[in-house]
Amino acid sequence: MDISPRKLNAFLSFKLPSAFLCGVRATYIDHEQCKVRVKHRWINQNPFNSMFWAVQGMAAELTTGALVMSKIKSSGKPISMLVATNNAAFTKKATGRIYFICTDGHKVDDAIKKTIATGEGQTFWMNSVGTNEEGIEVSNFNFEWTVKVRK
Repeated sequence: MDISPRKLNAFLSFKLPSAFLCGVRATYIDHEQCKVRVKHRWINQNPFNSMFWAVQGMAAELTTGALVMSKIKSSGKPISMLVATNNAAFTKKATGRIYFICTDGHKVDDAIKKTIATGEGQTFWMNSVGTNEEGIEVSNFNFEWTVKVRK
């Protein structure tokens, strides 16, 4: 696997500067999961003294998108990726450090194998859970990704 947390964070600084400036940082990635953290600060707060929902969304999407990018790179095929739909639930005020984790790497493998075999686009849902420093869930994001072999 060529994608590391350090490379993801460098990617953020150049390609997604708003996420980088808000403090979104990848901390771990392997074949099955990706972890990202973000700390509640002045630049990413909302008027209610907690983390803005969009910052949580950037961190959550990174956990899923990094896995998709990694699997596409490993396949060696020209495959496009796109978020088609997403939804989220917020269960507690997000303050302090928030950790997001996605453990749905296996879903990407299946979709990439199918799109390579059939040439048709594939869709699949990935989940990212945000927890605070006490391990209490603060938000839960779902992203519907589409992948398709480019022609």
